[in-house]
Amino acid sequence: MVTVMPSVGKPMFDTALQAAAHAAGPQHYPAGALYVVATPIGNLADITLRALHVLQRVDAIACEDTRHTQQLLRAYGIDGQPLIAVHEHNEAEAAASIIARLQQGQRVACVSDAGTPAISDPGARLAAACAAAGLRVVPVPGASSITTALSAAGLPGDGHFVFAGFLPTKSGERQTAVAALVQEARAVVLLEAPHRITALANALAALGARRITVARELTKQHEQVATLACAELPVWLDADVQRQRGEFALVLHPAATAPDQDAAHAQRVLRLLLPELPLKTAVKLAADITGAPRNALYAQALAWQSNADE
Repeated sequence: MVTVMPSVGKPMFDTALQAAAHAAGPQHYPAGALYVVATPIGNLADITLRALHVLQRVDAIACEDTRHTQQLLRAYGIDGQPLIAVHEHNEAEAAASIIARLQQGQRVACVSDAGTPAISDPGARLAAACAAAGLRVVPVPGASSITTALSAAGLPGDGHFVFAGFLPTKSGERQTAVAALVQEARAVVLLEAPHRITALANALAALGARRITVARELTKQHEQVATLACAELPVWLDADVQRQRGEFALVLHPAATAPDQDAAHAQRVLRLLLPELPLKTAVKLAADITGAPRNALYAQALAWQSNADE
């Protein structure tokens, strides 16, 4: 995901760099370690103090696009660290040179163009290679389009979700992937680029009334978050050409379950617990696990007991 950088200069972040040194400076930063550093997904102010300090302290920075990262660093007034290109086409090869640096006791940061590395961005193979070599991998958390979109989606239920990332680009494979989503009862987070969002919307329309939250240009000037039925998504996009621009994170809401299905599930849980626990304890746990009304479960347990005694 490409971050759009506003025009800023070093003085704007002088105070932040001083705060970073004060807050994060006394902490321990082991040598010979890879630091996986999250960077903003759009708004420069979303950088963490710890990330600023690490980016100043490391001996080199592995990045998806050296030009983009250089622009980002200059915006914060950080300059001088060597930049190493690590992208999807050279990550395996670049890992060897980075491991050599770490084995010499250097500290190397890994960043992507935006957000948290190694999640639909380069960095995973590098982190795995470092760990396999017995080297430490230190996560420096921060911005992520995944959690940002989830936080605004207002999901019902227990908050469980699946991260699916980018669906296949070929039409047939995409349709197959969308068909599989019908069977997924949990929320699903998807990512998409602007030039493919219409095709994805047309495919997701097959999910009908299932709700979906569309988040575009998150944290940027033209940020937009909307929740609607999947069937309405193509029309929503076509209603305004601006809605088809920018990077997208989409949250497919959990599939609705019929009340009788919920009740049947709660009764199955209760039946499993009753032989092992006192009645009141079994009812309380079944209610906590399933969300079913405790009184209804208690009445059901008594009814089963009564039938068993006859």
